[in-house]
Amino acid sequence: MSARAFWVACSGGRRVISGGRITDNSVEEDQSGAAERRAGGEFVRGVSGFRHAIGDAAFPAEPGRYHLFVALNCPWCHRVVLARSVLGLTGAISMDIAFPNRTEEDDPDGGGLWEFAPRRVASLTGATLPECTAETGTGRGLRLAKDIYRAEGSEEQSLPLLYDKRAGRIVNNESAEILRMLNAQAGPLGASDAPDLYPEGLADEIDALNADIYAAINNGAYKAGFSSDQAVYAEAFRAYFDMLATLDARLSDGRAFLTGDRFTEADLRLFPTLFRHDPVYYLRMKLNGARILDYPHLWRWLCRVHALPGVAEAGSLTHCRQGYFGRSWNRTVPLGPFAPMPYPEAYAHPELAR
Repeated sequence: MSARAFWVACSGGRRVISGGRITDNSVEEDQSGAAERRAGGEFVRGVSGFRHAIGDAAFPAEPGRYHLFVALNCPWCHRVVLARSVLGLTGAISMDIAFPNRTEEDDPDGGGLWEFAPRRVASLTGATLPECTAETGTGRGLRLAKDIYRAEGSEEQSLPLLYDKRAGRIVNNESAEILRMLNAQAGPLGASDAPDLYPEGLADEIDALNADIYAAINNGAYKAGFSSDQAVYAEAFRAYFDMLATLDARLSDGRAFLTGDRFTEADLRLFPTLFRHDPVYYLRMKLNGARILDYPHLWRWLCRVHALPGVAEAGSLTHCRQGYFGRSWNRTVPLGPFAPMPYPEAYAHPELAR
């Protein structure tokens, strides 16, 4: 099945085809008037340029063929690492991890670039970060993610990035599509007894949740944190907390997960943002209206997801703190919160919510 046919088949009727590319309001932001909106102080996320699919004739689903380039502080990377972990693909898909802070302005290649730098020292810990790796996916030991793109004539530089080691080509750099294809191809890629994160009977409900969560929560956190216009920030702030309240009410009927009794893609896509909220986004993204701890049903959901096999090891608050605050104007990383207890240890205590 071609990439185009694959995404149409998985769309639940919510994707539209524009300029030969399939778009989805739960995957990417409307780009209408993007330049003017950015000039007016709004954060507008760009569109990923590589949109092939595992399962295309050029990219067959084979164990050991594919590689991920990620940064653990990035929530878009986090969702892909989560999918790899909970689907049981850690042995079938190799992975490199960038340092959470990007290059400095005096770097020979410029500032703001993802760098594979296992010897780089984190200001938060005063030591190297053991999760960080050199670049191994291309076999060329490249230093920058941008160099992987340059090899294909692209000026992009974003992570995550799904790479075909045998063909030496980029497959895809849109996180929502990567996690969907990993789920669809989990068996052929080498997983055994993988859960189905996108079951057919729940597809429409998952798609609707994804669209709302993407707009208000996943992308909404960045709308609030990186917009320079007070009114734009205020609108994003209100939408974010309105959606938290809606989701808390949804979980108040005793259901374990967003669609009922099973963990799905909707839960997976919500988790990275809420995982970051109390210890990072509350300050860094100016989302100080409330903590997730103040939403009892959401807090217990967050603890429940964090306890699932493969979830805790797929994220790192050390990388998040270093990555978000290490890029701020004075590069000082906050040490809290420590009440009611430090994070992520707090996620083992659903009883903290009242």
